[in-house]
Amino acid sequence: MTAPLPGPVLVIAPHPDDEVLGCGGTIARLADAGTSVHIGVVTSGKPPRFDPAQAAAVRAEAAVAHDMLGVEETHWLDLPAAALDQVSHGDINAAIDLIVRRVRPSTMLIPFLGDLHVDHQIVFRSSLVAARPRSSAAPICVMAYETLSETNWGAPGIDPQFSPNCFIDIETYLNRKIEAFLAFRSQVRPFPDERSPETIRALATLRGATVYRAAAEAFCVVREIR
Repeated sequence: MTAPLPGPVLVIAPHPDDEVLGCGGTIARLADAGTSVHIGVVTSGKPPRFDPAQAAAVRAEAAVAHDMLGVEETHWLDLPAAALDQVSHGDINAAIDLIVRRVRPSTMLIPFLGDLHVDHQIVFRSSLVAARPRSSAAPICVMAYETLSETNWGAPGIDPQFSPNCFIDIETYLNRKIEAFLAFRSQVRPFPDERSPETIRALATLRGATVYRAAAEAFCVVREIR
């Protein structure tokens, strides 16, 4: 398959595994098409909330998963997980902006504003600050992905609702996406938990059938410059 998005591509993940849940199939498809894909993981587990050994284990799991998907480079911003609301908004903006300047992506894939986790909401806003079209080097495509156990758990009619208007065919890459998620052994849960391989497959099947494909990942286009 050809690359579905212009590269380089930068995926911003609030936490390690969000990028695989949200767009792991798209990442694999892009990488196989020769597109440079970078992951910016915004947070890491910090004590006392998270055990250092646990945080190190998750980082090692991410390295395996990203290698399976063909990611060129993973950038760790090392801000505190589940505590971004206690970090200066300017500091978060600056951390994401630094990665954007380094990668100079044509496409950015970011979490959705309406996700339940406050970290996701903050990262969405800061990603848009970093992606502001203030020069010809700004990203020409910005899209929000959906994250199982976050995007669909907001309050209907109150929080922004995920209404996708872009679907990327991942039929050939769905199994690889699931295998990459299984590399996050600390995060996998048995079905019917949303963080299970069965649920990942079910969502991809639903999104695919929406556009008469066997499997797809869905996105909300925030901005696209043609």
